[in-house]
Amino acid sequence: MAELDIQISVEDIGWPGEETLLSFCERVLGAAVVYLRDSEKQPFPTMPPEVSLVFTDDASIQDINAEWRGKDKATNVLSFPAFPVQPGKMPGPMLGDIIIARETLEREAAELEKSFDDHLTHLLVHGFLHLLGYDHMNSAEAEIMEGLETRILAQLGLSDPYEGQDLKMEP
Repeated sequence: MAELDIQISVEDIGWPGEETLLSFCERVLGAAVVYLRDSEKQPFPTMPPEVSLVFTDDASIQDINAEWRGKDKATNVLSFPAFPVQPGKMPGPMLGDIIIARETLEREAAELEKSFDDHLTHLLVHGFLHLLGYDHMNSAEAEIMEGLETRILAQLGLSDPYEGQDLKMEP
């Protein structure tokens, strides 16, 4: 049985095909669910909860960022939880939306000297944690969230994305 009901929308031609993205996201987010459930005792609904993934471009994410966050600039990932949830508490049947901008992802991956897939993996995990109530608005929250990201990424064979880097996810 699938861990999540993943719905995908590809809005930019520069992204891989929908089937490729779906397979990639099932692997990444499935690993996140297993880690959170088994290691952090995060409960999940019996029926796989739905998460919507939108793969778009800088112009679209800039519009969304301006409208919903008052920041008129492109960003790498935005998360919109369907319902408020506290970390470690049972989420509802719909987790929410994760939106990722291809150009920003590509630019950051190059700056970080990481592959596109590795950086996409990090952004997916980061966005997913936001849907489960995690945040990084202060140093205590950031320490918890970044620790989870690092441990989940390690399960996927990736190194700590924050080690020695100045580029952190913006609040």
